[in-house]
Parts: sequence; structure tokens; C-alpha cells
Amino acid sequence: MSRFIDDLKRTHRCGSLRAADVGKEVVLFGWVESRRDHGGCVFIDLRDREGITQIVFDPAYAEADTWASRGGAPAGLDKELLAKAHDLAEQIRGEWVVGIRGVVLSRGSNVNPKIATGEIEVLVLEATVFNKADTPAFELKDDIDTREEVRLQYRYLDLRRAPLQRILRMRHEINRATRNYLSDAGCLELETPFLVKYTPGGARNFLVPSRLSQGKFYALAESPQLYKQLFMVAGFDRYFQIVKCFRDEDLRVDRQPEFTQIDVELSFVNQDDVFTLMEGLVFAIYKAALGQDLHDVFPDGRFPRIPFSESMAKYGNDKPDLRFGLEHVDLTDLVIELGGGGVPFFAEIADRYTSGALSRAHKPQIVKALVIPAAANLSRPQLEELEKGLRDVKGFRGLARAKVAEDGSWTQSPLAKSVTPDARARINAAVGAKTGDVICFQFGLADLVHTVMAKLRVDVAKRMGLIPEYGHGGKWKFLWVTNPPLFEPGDGEGTWVAAHHAFTRPVDEHLPLLETDPARVECYRYDLVLNGFEIGGGSIRLHDPDVQQRVFNVLGIELESAREKFGFLLDALRSGAPPHGGIALGMDRVAMLLSGAPTLRDVIPFPKTNQGTDQMTGAPVTVDASQLADLAVRVVSAP
Repeated sequence: MSRFIDDLKRTHRCGSLRAADVGKEVVLFGWVESRRDHGGCVFIDLRDREGITQIVFDPAYAEADTWASRGGAPAGLDKELLAKAHDLAEQIRGEWVVGIRGVVLSRGSNVNPKIATGEIEVLVLEATVFNKADTPAFELKDDIDTREEVRLQYRYLDLRRAPLQRILRMRHEINRATRNYLSDAGCLELETPFLVKYTPGGARNFLVPSRLSQGKFYALAESPQLYKQLFMVAGFDRYFQIVKCFRDEDLRVDRQPEFTQIDVELSFVNQDDVFTLMEGLVFAIYKAALGQDLHDVFPDGRFPRIPFSESMAKYGNDKPDLRFGLEHVDLTDLVIELGGGGVPFFAEIADRYTSGALSRAHKPQIVKALVIPAAANLSRPQLEELEKGLRDVKGFRGLARAKVAEDGSWTQSPLAKSVTPDARARINAAVGAKTGDVICFQFGLADLVHTVMAKLRVDVAKRMGLIPEYGHGGKWKFLWVTNPPLFEPGDGEGTWVAAHHAFTRPVDEHLPLLETDPARVECYRYDLVLNGFEIGGGSIRLHDPDVQQRVFNVLGIELESAREKFGFLLDALRSGAPPHGGIALGMDRVAMLLSGAPTLRDVIPFPKTNQGTDQMTGAPVTVDASQLADLAVRVVSAP
């Protein structure tokens, strides 16, 4: 082995040789993808991260006659070494790590168009085995049906597969494009701590006990939020970081307990300035990762924008997938005007508004409709299956439906017996329903209605084939969702909590509403959405201490409490804080969407399961009593 690596250095990667290299002597290192014995002539596909090269062990090439048609034997031919290499080839098996010295030959008419190196093969003149391998736990091929739990247990094997290697190369290109673009834009790459003080709000933190300060805990940073604001106070002006963040939350297809953000903060900017910088970054990422110029889709270099209120009204959430239509229609005002239109459920809501029990300004209860077009051709069992898919939405009690007949009447619906002809006609007109269409209704608490109808919209789109089950389907629909509410109702009557965090700047014209109508206060917060996924979010920050205290007052945070929780930041804001704002892109989500991977786990090198466990190492694990004693921590049984 010492001759290889010490004396014989790798000259090429396994995916780099072409017809122009015929006749060259090369040294390759890699893993045995496959082995084929053709009556003494052994063929091996040698693999590394760049691709595959077919290598040949053929003892016939020890004879001069074999080289006559090729212009003579190469200078590096040693019959003894060639014979030893062939003997070694008889032993070699899959996933062994080998090195070879050889000469590049043309494959003539036997070209393999499936691989980039298909025009050539390498005749082995000398070989070595760096390491033998046990039989892999599963077959390492591109298309695989091995259970994910097994693949995660042997993640180091799974990562040898070309699809995952392509994804991790894409992550590298995303990182490189990010660093180049933001550095050229004047941003400095600065680091922030992982071990931080726990502060309330936002996601649940992981806690880390301190051995040196027994009984006290650090939190793992869920984001660099407070520290990047301190960079602005310190005068660094433009910051970025590709940073690990940690959140102890329930997991799902696009969420992991540890994840990577592209984090940015800028001084002396408004919302438009942040958008312009980040749009340029996304364009740079697409060019580097996919070779695609997004100007073909967005000629002016800008992404569309809609207000949060419009997004909720039309799509039921603040991350709408715009690859298809199927917009919601809010029927609340019409139902109120109609007094319920003969439908008892509608009448209950209408009565609450007309009696003043509910505020029409805030609309805590609503009626929404979504039309499934006749072209979907969904049978009644298929419609029932759609409704069944909504049952995992907490609080969902059922979906009202009505199929529109040729004369405009409703069929296949209990609503048909009670709705008045006038109400039916006006609802049909409001939702644009035509013959054969199915109108789906949901009514009640606004948050629940939005959630149900948002899920229904996506489920119908998949059922109709408007979008694939996962992946982009060749469409890229970006959107900025802007100006959401600053506050949302708390648990107690008349109490409020920050919808995002307490340091988001209210929209200027809404400042007078802080003391009079907090529900109507919007803020300079924004999310960047791609194909129904939030890939980034941020805000313009509160740099004015007086306005900050007014926001705290709405949240019921007294000065003493605010100082206990955020004292260091409040002091900083009173030390000459510039106007500033920022954003964070979820790099894992970007990689998932660009690669078309079905889950976030496929784009993270060593991910956790949906239960937050590491199948490969077994983490988390119990620790012995002495370690807990050092930390002054005791484990108790969960109630």
C-alpha cells in the first residue's frame, strides 16, 4: 500500500476521464461498485464522489501481440505487476477500497452512454487493496426501497449513493454562492454563540446544564437573533452567517431539531432593501446550484408580494403554493347580509355578528368556500377520502359540500334542503361555481377554518395532479408575504403575545393603535415562500426604546421583567442603535426544494428521525450517575 499514496498519487477522479485521455497512464482510487468476471477477464466499476470508471484486469495484455494494434505496450507495463493485479482482481468484492495504476483505452463501439466515462476504460497495470469491506447492510444503488430506519442506521453507507452525494454537492454550491454573493455585497461573516441565555418567546429551546454553575442552564441558540442585532449596535453594519440553530420542537417533513440558516442583518435599511439583497442571493444560488437563470422566470429580478391578510383570505396560510389556483372565497360578509340564507350553521354565525357579540372589524369567526372544478371528476368516495384526510387537523368536525346541478341547484348535500334560492344563487355567483363543480364549505373559528381550507386546497391540487406529491415539478413560484399582525391573542381575556418576537417594528401608520386596538397593528415582518414552503423570514427591528416599551406594555411585560429577560439588548438599544433589519433563509429547506428531495432528512448529512433520535449512534442516551452528579442534575420519571 505504501507505494500507492506515498509514490503513486491520484491523477484523476473516477468521473473525469474522457476519450481525449486515451493512452494516458492514470492512478485512480475508489470503491468497487460492481465486479464482473468474463472468463478470466475481470471488469470492475470503480466509484468515487465524482462518478464511475470501468477498469479492466486482463492478463492477455501481458503479451506484446495484444498491443500491436495500439502502437505498442506502454512504458509502465510490468508483466509481473500485471499478473499480481489480475490475481488480486479474483479476490476483490463490492465496496472494497482499492487503488489502481493503469492506461486509458478506448471502448470502441462498446460505449456506455449511461455514464460520463462511457467512451473509455482503464486497463489495470498495478493494483492494491486499501481496505476490505463486509457485505453492505443494503444494496447501494440509486433507486432503493430499503426502509429509511435501516439507511439512517448505516448513514455512512447511504451517503455513498449518487443521489445523496449530488445533494450534498448542491449544499456546497449553495454555501459557496452565499459566501461569495454576500461578501461581495459588503457583508461580514461573523460568528455568534451556541450556548446562550434562555429568553422567552419563539421556539422551545434545548437546555444545557452547567457544571461550573451548578443548578443553572444554558440554552442552545434557536437563532442568532439578539446577537446579530448587537452586531448592528456595534457598528458592523452588514453581517451574515451560515449557522447551526437548535429547536426542541415536534418534527415533520421540513423540520429537524438542528438545522442550518443563512442569517443576515443590515443597518440603515428598509424592507425593500432587504428584499433586493435576498432576491439577488436567491438568483445567485440558483445559478450556482442548478445552472438556472431565474431571470427567465422573473425578468425584473423581483419576486411578487402580497399582504399577509390577502394570503390568509385566499389561501388560508402565510405560505401559499402558487403553482396552482383553487383560491378560497370568504363568504362571511355575504352570509351576514343574507342572515344565514336558511342554513342553520350560517345563521348562527350571522346572528352573532348582527347582535354585536362578534366584531366585524376582527372577524373571529368566518365562512369560507373552495370550489373543486368539475374537470377534477371526483367521485363521492374520493370526496369523502379528501374529507377523511382533514381529520388530523385539531378541532376539525366535518366538511360541508354541495354539487352544482345544471340549473344551479345543489345536490349531494344536506345544505340543499334549507338554503334559500336567493342565497344559493348568490353563493354560486360569489364563488364562480359552474355545472358539475363541488363547493366545499368550512365555518367557525377563523384559525381553524383557515387551517382546514389550506390543507384541503393542497390535497385537492395533488388529487388533480396540479402539483406532484413532493418536489418542484419544474415550477418555481416565489412570493414575499408581508405586513402580518404584530400581536395575536394570548391565553387570557384581553391579553396579547408577540406573533413573531417582541422586537419587530410596527408599521408606522399603526403606531397610534398600540394602545387602542392592538389586533389591527401590522408590522414590518416578511416571509419568503417557495412552492408552499416558507424558506425565509425576518423583519425590520425596533431600534427606538420608547416604541419598544410601548410594545412591551401591550404584551404585559413590565419594565423590571423586560430588564430581567432582555436587559442586555435594551441597554444596547439605548446605546445608539441604528435602524436595522434582517432575515434568515432555511438552507436545508432551500436544498430540499432545489433537489426535489421528499424530506429534509435527505439533504442533511446526519439527520434525526421524527422522534428526534440518531439511528446511527443511538443518541440520545442515558448517562451514568457520576456525570449527573457533576452537573447537580437528577433524572425524574415523567408524570
